[in-house]
Amino acid sequence: MKTAKVFFSLFCLSQVFFAAEAAEPPRKIRMAFTSLSGSMAPPWVAREVGIFGKYGLEVEVIATPSGVEGMNALIAGEVQFLQIAGGTTVSAAVGGADVMIVATTIGTFVQNLVVRPEIETAEQLKGKALGISRFGTSIDTGARVALRHFGLVPEKDVAIVQIGSIESIVAALLGNRVQAGILSYPSIGRAKKLGHRVLLDIAALGIPYASTGITTTGKLIREQPDLVRRYVTAQLEAIARMKNDKPYAMAVTGKYLRLSDPELLAETYDIYVQKYLMKAPLPNLNAVRAVLDELAPRNPEAQNEDPKRFFNDSFVRELESSGFIERLYR
Repeated sequence: MKTAKVFFSLFCLSQVFFAAEAAEPPRKIRMAFTSLSGSMAPPWVAREVGIFGKYGLEVEVIATPSGVEGMNALIAGEVQFLQIAGGTTVSAAVGGADVMIVATTIGTFVQNLVVRPEIETAEQLKGKALGISRFGTSIDTGARVALRHFGLVPEKDVAIVQIGSIESIVAALLGNRVQAGILSYPSIGRAKKLGHRVLLDIAALGIPYASTGITTTGKLIREQPDLVRRYVTAQLEAIARMKNDKPYAMAVTGKYLRLSDPELLAETYDIYVQKYLMKAPLPNLNAVRAVLDELAPRNPEAQNEDPKRFFNDSFVRELESSGFIERLYR
């Protein structure tokens, strides 16, 4: 009882502080999302509905072609936050970058292995090429997971080819530059409408993995924790708005994806928002350990790392313990 009262008091104080901050000029910051995918939608909604402004933030939302470019922008100080795969964050941190996961919004691979119409079995992929965005991204990891699932050796049995954006993978499939690709929604639906087939729903494997979430720098966490807290709080409120308001979430997603097809938007919403988007996006020890296990064959330094070094769950945990997240869904 005493602990609950303390957390509630902290929550009330934080709301008073947020209200005071909102009376001052908003803090201008920049964030980047790292793929044209429905998994990136929480900051879009937070910006469009004015939730960032509610917490005293004016957020410029920037698109980058992949997590690699996004991570470079964060390390260079060009943005303060990323919506990005945990794998890209952990890989950069193992390499010495001062970056850290503060929330995991999606905790598994929500990707499909999509193949050209003439490919009917995994065995037919031998000697063929599989398209990904960039090496070191969650799309790259998904490719390796999918191939190993079928007993195929990545880069030996099947070539892995960097294409660029997710949409570029669809075009490469259509032009037969690659015979398979790892796609996310709504690109999966687009590819199916073009006659390509899904060979594997990677999400159905149920692998814990820090797939998508919020990353920032360790320096920002240490020096400006309140800024991180406000940013994370706004995204959690945006997640609740998305789950509670399907038409609005679809409208915002369509705007950022430049997509008007109601069928593809509904599929994207149902998969990402209702099925996989976490109400309490706590970074998960097992999900980060899975990232390290996947990195280890290519980067031996990852093998002996402690997963706890790569995430800070205090911001989401504080909001959960205070009852803030629960109140969003009443």
